[in-house]
Amino acid sequence: MQREIITSLQNEKIKNAVLLREKSRERSRQMLFPVEGKREINMAVSAGYEVETLFVCPESGGKNDFACNHVYEVSGKVFEKIACREDSDGLLALMKMKTRSLHDINLSPAPFIIVLEAVEKPGNLGAILRTADAANVDAVIVCDPKSDLFNPNVIRSSLGCVFTVNTVTCTSEQTFEWLKKNDITVYAAELESSQWYYNEDYTKSSAIVVGTESTGLSDFWLRKADKRIKIPMKGKADSLNVSVSTAIITFEAMRQRCLSTNFIH
Repeated sequence: MQREIITSLQNEKIKNAVLLREKSRERSRQMLFPVEGKREINMAVSAGYEVETLFVCPESGGKNDFACNHVYEVSGKVFEKIACREDSDGLLALMKMKTRSLHDINLSPAPFIIVLEAVEKPGNLGAILRTADAANVDAVIVCDPKSDLFNPNVIRSSLGCVFTVNTVTCTSEQTFEWLKKNDITVYAAELESSQWYYNEDYTKSSAIVVGTESTGLSDFWLRKADKRIKIPMKGKADSLNVSVSTAIITFEAMRQRCLSTNFIH
């Protein structure tokens, strides 16, 4: 096992860790991504991700509890350089990337799917993944994403739920074909619908599709959806944060399913 103490900010391993934190294309090129914190690393390992390199900072309470051939002890100053957050527990792992496809999704008898179109902000994506985990949805499909799943801010804002939820990225066309192949009803959330979201039946195979706050859903999904739904807006604002909208509709679906005596999940 390779062990080394790193105290220099100019160390090439430290520079590379910073690069992986900041650059999506570098994460894709190296097929590595950083995960910070014992809880999140544990969640990733439990989901089958492999730790390639581990940085441990004893000054911040870091202890190595993971199987890894490349472990480096770092000073507090160095760890501050590579860390994404202030309240860290002194552990940061570079993990080997895995990709999932639509074919990897195992569907329940009456699946519930969240589809996100062109989601931009890592914080919103992370919050939606937390909702998906809490509701135990079958999958989150991110169509034409503007932020990659392995962005450290996605991992942080999801509290590691990016590893607990079946999450796939692909095109809108691929997603729609897959939904239709699996006989899943598609509900498009949009402001101009005449149908309130709570009047629909989500106890059968269902997928909700949400878009960005700035532009909403594209014409593709508005044309292809089986039904359009909206959330009542009684104040001055004309829209909600996309993660809030997703949570509202998702937990209405879960409420209906809990009340349905015929529902099996």
